[in-house]
Amino acid sequence: MGIIIWLIVGGIVGWLASLIMRRDAQQGIILNIVVGIIGAFIGGWLGSVLGIGGGDINDGNFSIAGLLLSLLGAVVLLAIVNLFTRGRAR
Repeated sequence: MGIIIWLIVGGIVGWLASLIMRRDAQQGIILNIVVGIIGAFIGGWLGSVLGIGGGDINDGNFSIAGLLLSLLGAVVLLAIVNLFTRGRAR
């Protein structure tokens, strides 16, 4: 059951992050799911390093704070990808 939650929440979080970073037309649902899941790990790591409580969705903590940390991690991941692909898009 946990993997299904990861796929669904990862897809939604990745899609929202791609809308925020204006990359929605460049990636499909599979990449949205991957970005969302990796973003959840990055967000959980950032939350633990910065001392922000609330956990993340990887711990089974399905809360608003966990979703926001996952979204933050996904946005950070897409920002890093944008840095490396900025000159190659044209």
